[in-house]
Amino acid sequence: MTVIKIPARFEQLDPRFACAGDAWWEHHFDDGRWTEGPVYVPAGRYLIFGDIPNDRSLRWDAATNTVGPYEHDTNYANGRTLDLHGRVVTCEQGARRVVRVEHDGSITVLADRFEGGRLNSPNDVVVTSDGAVWFTDPTYGIKSPYEGHASESELSGNHVYRIAPNGTIAQMTSDYVQPNGIAFSPDETSLFVVDSAQAHIRRSSVGDAGLTDDTVAIRADQGTFDGIRFDTRGTIWAAAVDGVRNYATDGTLLGKIHLPEEASNLTFGGPKRNQLFVTATRSLYSIMLNISGAAPRAA
Repeated sequence: MTVIKIPARFEQLDPRFACAGDAWWEHHFDDGRWTEGPVYVPAGRYLIFGDIPNDRSLRWDAATNTVGPYEHDTNYANGRTLDLHGRVVTCEQGARRVVRVEHDGSITVLADRFEGGRLNSPNDVVVTSDGAVWFTDPTYGIKSPYEGHASESELSGNHVYRIAPNGTIAQMTSDYVQPNGIAFSPDETSLFVVDSAQAHIRRSSVGDAGLTDDTVAIRADQGTFDGIRFDTRGTIWAAAVDGVRNYATDGTLLGKIHLPEEASNLTFGGPKRNQLFVTATRSLYSIMLNISGAAPRAA
């Protein structure tokens, strides 16, 4: 489709919402069923995102500002991120696994089981500065054939897991209902995880003993949350029913950038990491802002 510009409405709810930028969203794509899992690849200046029910991935290219096919039969791929070497790490809901695409195009399976049982349907993923891979594992991909394959869970529940650099997998949580979006604070001392079924975002302290001091940090007052990311100021950007919301870590809603569709996920990209890309229902949007997304920490 031809890129369409639609007005961007910034809603300031707290003086700390010092966000501004383009007066418009760029609407890049509108032919999905449920778009998700955006990851920006700086080396090629492109963005990969998925259309989960259609089991395909698409690519937005910065040079041409166009979207085209990237991959079919993706195992209902959902959340994606880059590792410390620029390789794409993907949650495959249909295959019930987390994989990494090597530089030669081959696939390495990072996790598909825990204590003998198949994972439910890995949903979203982040990589920390030590090279560990953290991912959420709700049941959205096995609840019905719409975003995966209907099946029974083989695990004790729906958890957050950590894959250590040596490949060891550890269960990090025990009482989430549907863990979804996941992000670390820029200094990696706190982990934030969306529980979509509970319509809140939880915060845990990260230390040698694992996760401690778990608490509900942010509650949704409308709908629920999905994907989350941090900016360089240490505030959280969350995909929500009315577009994109910006929160302080104390739970204060600072402001919103409204969208005409429910947002599913988001990521910062571009050379300065100040282009916000949002997957929203059947679409892909982007907007240039005066703030940047938090860059991955160096090891």
